[in-house]
Amino acid sequence: MSHLEFQDVVVRFGHGRSAHTAVDGVSLTVRPGTTHGLVGESGSGKSTVARVAVGLETPTSGVIRLDGVDITDRSRTAKLARRRVQMVFQDPMAALDPRMPVGSSIAEGLLATGRAVNRVDREARVRELLHLVHLDPARAGDVPARFSGGQRQRITIARALAAEPAVLVADEITSALDVSVQGVVLNLLRELQSELDLTMLFISHNLAVVRYVSDEVSVVRGGRVVEHGAADDVLTDPSDPYTRELLRSIPVMGEALDLEDAI
Repeated sequence: MSHLEFQDVVVRFGHGRSAHTAVDGVSLTVRPGTTHGLVGESGSGKSTVARVAVGLETPTSGVIRLDGVDITDRSRTAKLARRRVQMVFQDPMAALDPRMPVGSSIAEGLLATGRAVNRVDREARVRELLHLVHLDPARAGDVPARFSGGQRQRITIARALAAEPAVLVADEITSALDVSVQGVVLNLLRELQSELDLTMLFISHNLAVVRYVSDEVSVVRGGRVVEHGAADDVLTDPSDPYTRELLRSIPVMGEALDLEDAI
């Protein structure tokens, strides 16, 4: 099992008067084999934290370490380590090529392992991954439009898993799904975490979802972590006024009950 550590991470966009600080000194640790929930309003900086973790954004300052290796520099060691952190995006239709069979999209993830894979082995691994996310391997030749939204999200999970990650970053992956489908995807993540010894950073604005999947929670406001602790403690008896405001503004109990019923 692996752990992911953010130390004083800052991300700024633009220069001079137009500069915007999206992430402002974030420090947190995703402990091995756990799910760390990152929650906050839209624009709070939580998705930028996700993107910088997988190298889609470059931190202005600070360090991100995977098992003690700095993955923010340009060294070969950092590049190899960063491959072990893979992301599942919010919109699977945007993440998948609409013209490419889903089996081919998943096979692309195998390239990130850095190992040569012949066609027979590649096709066998794609079938295994589809089975792992509870999809029919016989549908590997279908294009994304022939799948439902929840099925497409499971395909993007399979593609991330093709790279054999140690850490999975999930950015608002249930926000476009109805409650019953959310339950299917969330239970799949919990199953995969147990089976594959995954460490997960789970980003969402939905407090019910965060509570269901997370061991620990960090609350982000204005690019800063304003509260951190065990998920049940933070989302039941928060100490920060902003977290209390979030809890009051979102019907957490009702959403939680609906989610449990769906699951």
